[in-house]
Amino acid sequence: MIISVDYLYWLAGALLVSTALLILRDKAHPRRFFSAVFWADLGILFVIGDKMPPAAVGVQILGLSAIAASGGLRKSLPKRLPASVREADSRRLNWKLLIPVLAIPFCTLGGTLLLEKAKVGGAYLLDPTNTNSVSFGVGCIVALALVSLITRDGVVQAVRQSREMTDVIAWTLIMPQMLAMLGGMFQHAGVGEAGAYLATHYVATDVRWIAVAVYCLGMFLLSMILGGAAGAVPVMIGAMGVPILVHSFHGNPAVVATLGHYAGFAGVLMTPMAAHFNLIPAAVLEIPDRYSVIKAQAPTAICIFLACVVYLYVAM
Repeated sequence: MIISVDYLYWLAGALLVSTALLILRDKAHPRRFFSAVFWADLGILFVIGDKMPPAAVGVQILGLSAIAASGGLRKSLPKRLPASVREADSRRLNWKLLIPVLAIPFCTLGGTLLLEKAKVGGAYLLDPTNTNSVSFGVGCIVALALVSLITRDGVVQAVRQSREMTDVIAWTLIMPQMLAMLGGMFQHAGVGEAGAYLATHYVATDVRWIAVAVYCLGMFLLSMILGGAAGAVPVMIGAMGVPILVHSFHGNPAVVATLGHYAGFAGVLMTPMAAHFNLIPAAVLEIPDRYSVIKAQAPTAICIFLACVVYLYVAM
C-alpha cells in the first residue's frame, strides 16, 4: 500500500510531541511539566506503541491515568489576538472558512467509496483494511493545506492552535481509546456469558416484556459505562439478544439489534464517559458547567429509551 494508516498514527504522535514541547516552553502554564510528560508519553505511544512490549504500554497508560487523576493537566491562559482583529479576520474570510471544514467529510466519503480498490503500480493507494480511517486522515491533511492557503498562516500556527485546543480538551481527548480498550477487555473476559447466566438465573426472562426491558436497560447502562454503544452491543446481543429475544421469542434479529443499539445511544447521551460528545463541547465553548450538555440531553435520552422498549416489545 502507498498510504498506510500507520503514517497517520505517526503524524498524530508527532503533533502530540510538538504539543508537549510547546507546553514545556510555556512558563505561565500551571502544570507544564506534568502536561508535557502526559502528551509526550501519549505521542510516543502513537508512534512506536505497536513495537513496545505490552507490559510497557500498560505502565505508560497507568502513568497517563495517574497524571490525569491527580490534576496534572491544567489549561493555561490562551494567547489570543484582540477581539477586534479576530472579528475583522472573520468578516474578511467569511464563507471561505467552511471550505476546509467541508473538505474533511468530502475526502473521507470520496476516498472510502471511490478509492477503496485503487492501485498504483500494483500496490493499493490506500490501506485496504482501514480505507475509511486513511481517507479521514488524508482529509484532515487537505483541510490543513486549505486553511494555510486561505488564512495565509503556516503550519506552525496550526500547531500552536492545536496545542491550545488540546490544552482545553485535556484528558478527555484519550477517552475514546481508553473505552475501546475497556470494551475489548469486557468481550475477552466473557462479560457477555456472565450476563447471560445472570439474566437467565435471576430474571424472569421467560416473560416477554421483562426480557425486552432488561435487554434495553442493559444496553443503556453498559453504554453509559463504556461511553459508547459499540462496546455494549456485542455484549448484550450475546447475553440476551440472540439467546432470549431471537431464539426464545422468535424476534426479528434486525429489529432486536437496531432498537437495542438505539437504546444504547440513549445511554450515551447521559454519560460523562462519552467525553467526545458530552464534555468536549462544553470545554471548547468554555461553558462553566461541564455537565450542561448531559443535563440538556437527559430528558430526550429518557424518552428515547422508553420508546425503544415499547417499540421493541411491539415490533419484535
